[in-house]
Amino acid sequence: MNRTKKIIYWIATIWLSLGMLSTGIVQLLKMEQDVDRMHELNYPIYLLTLLGVWKILGVIAVLIPKFPILKEWAYAGFFFAMSGAAFSHLASGSPIREIFPSLLLLVLTVVSWYLRPADRKVAVIN
Repeated sequence: MNRTKKIIYWIATIWLSLGMLSTGIVQLLKMEQDVDRMHELNYPIYLLTLLGVWKILGVIAVLIPKFPILKEWAYAGFFFAMSGAAFSHLASGSPIREIFPSLLLLVLTVVSWYLRPADRKVAVIN
């Protein structure tokens, strides 16, 4: 992996991790704004707890060395959570300012996953 790709990978991964960690903590705290938004989207409030725990565990999985299969699951979870959030906001008619954070985290997920170093990938055996 060349130096530029490695720098882009770490920038994307750090921003992704900070975004997922901060939103995971906010979801675990069940902030009033998030609870209201879950009601507007017709989702159960306990989903905040699930998403918060999964995001924090996903950040740990993405940042720790080794465990490439676990990393794949974490990236997949981030992708599904953020694409689901973006779609939910779009379907409910949310303004773009409410959709943008989900889309940004979705893009960071894809960039981080795509540019991850070889030692963070699942080895393919032929």
